[in-house]
Amino acid sequence: MRASAAQRHDRLLELVRERGTARVADLADRLGVSAVTVRRDVEALAERGLLDRVHGSVSWPERHALPQKRAGGGGLVLGMLAPSATYYFAEVIRGASEAAERAGARIVLRISDYRPAEDRARTEGLLEAGAEGLLVAPGWCGPEDTATHSDWITELPVPSVLLERLPVPGSALDELDRVSSDHRHGALLALRHLVGLGHGTPLLVARADSPTALAVRSGYGEALGALGLRAPAPVIDSVPAEQDPEGFEAAAQALRAAVVSGEATAALVHNDVDAIQMVQRLAELGLRVPEDLALIAYDDEVAALAGTPLTAVAPPKRHVGRQAAMLLFERLTGGAAQAADEPRRHVTLLPRLNVRSSCGAGGGSGDVQA
Repeated sequence: MRASAAQRHDRLLELVRERGTARVADLADRLGVSAVTVRRDVEALAERGLLDRVHGSVSWPERHALPQKRAGGGGLVLGMLAPSATYYFAEVIRGASEAAERAGARIVLRISDYRPAEDRARTEGLLEAGAEGLLVAPGWCGPEDTATHSDWITELPVPSVLLERLPVPGSALDELDRVSSDHRHGALLALRHLVGLGHGTPLLVARADSPTALAVRSGYGEALGALGLRAPAPVIDSVPAEQDPEGFEAAAQALRAAVVSGEATAALVHNDVDAIQMVQRLAELGLRVPEDLALIAYDDEVAALAGTPLTAVAPPKRHVGRQAAMLLFERLTGGAAQAADEPRRHVTLLPRLNVRSSCGAGGGSGDVQA
């Protein structure tokens, strides 16, 4: 099965991180792709500050190098576990790095590649590398991962902040500091915008393979109730087109059938990449966005780059990373007495809706808060 660009980027980062420096030709051989593809990937990752390029070679940035334990007076070392360093989490990492730099701290980064069984070992590696506090975004993909791979987080020996993850209510992990986006509110923003444009109950086309996807699904149901909308047909299950062409085609055909039958004139699609590919496939099937279907994407990573710029819900990814790093820094510098007395915090940040052209609302290519 061919890996997606995001998976390839994460594997490339892992290889460079392990070696420190690697030649493009060697990376192409290890990844099983052409040197041209690797050069394109390296350029994209370098633009995000995740890699350094040096005359045909690629280096792990010194600012992400594994430090040793502090020795009197040095800046704090913050460990960060993320499931990915690309797409959604690239911005979360950037926000945390910016806040750490302003506070005179350093970030040590480890990537789990959405393998929750490896989260604990990766985090122990951060501690061995000198991390004095931890920003933890487990690689959970579904509720079973939350139940099976979470208890260890409550046993960490240093102050820790949970990132973009919601534990089981009332669990021990629920008592940990955390910072997250309110994806339920994001779903409400999307539906309210579509209903305000005169559409009936919008459909949801969504994945089910990540905490964000599950939160969007849950938020969609709550938004229907809040807006007094009738329940539509079941959620259309979305899958990556490059990994499951048949599943993606089934989703496209289901959405087309709903539009042709008059069941729906609007849809919310999670995520950006799926939304762009869905618009392309619908065009091949004779449906136009926004003329036949008003569409909103979720994530706003690349939605503005679509042929018809997509209106999109934008979770505050960089702000999540920034707020989490600031909260962790405060825990580490507040002193033991203050830490014992200070209540734990659950910081929830609201997404925004960036209105563009895909709803036919005259949004153009600009971003407007809604």
